Amino acid sequence: MNRYERLNTLLEILGVRGKIEVDGIAEELQVSGATIRRDLDHLAEQQLLTRTRGGAVAHAVAYDLPLRYKTVRHADQKQRIGKAAADLVDPTAVVGLNGGTTTTEVARALATRADVARTDADTAITVVTNALNIANELAVRPQVKLVVTGGVVRSQSYELMSPLAEKILAELSLDITVLGVDAIDPDAGASAHHEGEAAINRLLADRAKTVVVVADSSKIGARAFAAICPIGVIDVLVTDTEAGDEDVRRFTERGVRVIQV
Repeated sequence: MNRYERLNTLLEILGVRGKIEVDGIAEELQVSGATIRRDLDHLAEQQLLTRTRGGAVAHAVAYDLPLRYKTVRHADQKQRIGKAAADLVDPTAVVGLNGGTTTTEVARALATRADVARTDADTAITVVTNALNIANELAVRPQVKLVVTGGVVRSQSYELMSPLAEKILAELSLDITVLGVDAIDPDAGASAHHEGEAAINRLLADRAKTVVVVADSSKIGARAFAAICPIGVIDVLVTDTEAGDEDVRRFTERGVRVIQV
């Protein structure tokens, strides 16, 4: 287990248990106590937990891991999903992308596609996003016309929200929106942990002709706090091969094309 995986594991355990002790968690993860203390000090500096004399207790936002700690979770699946979703996009399309690790992989795959790189300024692909990390990666790509929504930053996800972002999106038309979600269920539809993110995601979906949801199998059949859109709005679900056959069947019955990679 590398350091990023260990940091992520520590936060996940802390989110479940509420507190951890250095000696116990060191034995559980098979590393030294000094290593755990350094990890906890680092996470405390990031305001993701509160250090105690012998360990740590959960911080109020520990359940909602910042993007840099989420990136190690299901990384291989997310890269495959990102490429498969990018392959659905026409090289001259106007594409909406929300924030998240999987949509970041979509953006990377889009930017490196050979047919996108060959387009000129008049036919360049256009990416509309409320995610600062995606904007940062695409800003240096001359073959991509980049539109950033504006708004107020939510530090846990690097996404821009507020009526400022909603006002800009309301003026735009998108060919296709690719949404990363926290949960997707054949009955409940797509949802997110944060209501502000859900509102922006809903508008991205509303403004698009085609809606693609990208979600690894851990999010299939789950439900989160705030609804993004009902299942009838979603045209395509791109997920990994670990998604259950019954779940896939239920999505298909509701008119969603399921791509497993």
